Amino acid sequence: MDPLAGSQWSAAGTVAGFARSAPNAVLMDFAAAELRRAPAGRAIDVGCGAGRNAVPLARAGWTVIGTDLSWPMLAAAAARAGEEGLARRFQVLLAPMEQIPAADRSVDLVIAHGIWNLARSSAQFRQAACEAARVAKPGAGLFIFTFSRKTFTPDAQPVAGEPFVFTQFSGEPQVFLDREQLVAEMREAGFALDDRVPFREYDRPNQMAGTGPVIYEAAFRRTS
Repeated sequence: MDPLAGSQWSAAGTVAGFARSAPNAVLMDFAAAELRRAPAGRAIDVGCGAGRNAVPLARAGWTVIGTDLSWPMLAAAAARAGEEGLARRFQVLLAPMEQIPAADRSVDLVIAHGIWNLARSSAQFRQAACEAARVAKPGAGLFIFTFSRKTFTPDAQPVAGEPFVFTQFSGEPQVFLDREQLVAEMREAGFALDDRVPFREYDRPNQMAGTGPVIYEAAFRRTS
């Protein structure tokens, strides 16, 4: 059964679009450096979708677990890996962001690329971050690509009782953090900012005539 059946995430057109997407070049460079640090590296791609990043990571030498809640996305990712002869390096598992199917301190790299912004509450976001910390080895890398508070004007208000959950973008609760909140939330979970990857902001509203969110991209390091 597909938990996201009937949603945009499992629609054939959405899956096909994600399957065609190129990997994040900044992530790939970061992962290459991490693999030199941990040559037998294990990675978790939380919300891997159709394998945009997970399959290239497996091709680069990582052993990757890709999780998602969309069966069609996972099926597309698995098919892509199979076509490239990467089935032994890539496993897909149906799982939510806040329940990572991996043992404690077993992973050298965690990828949260366009997934934590889909948390519907600060509690879910924090549980997802704590799960990433649980599975990460001491010193493991964490790569984040997520929505920025700068998507909205300063007078926009979050959902009542929530510090960084807004509905103004899509009509659904989603997480939009400012830089200070993101760094603080990661510190609380057990990750320190890694300045070897520049903390970038992609101002998509300007680039896409106001149709997209502002995106933060950053790397962190498991502190203990």
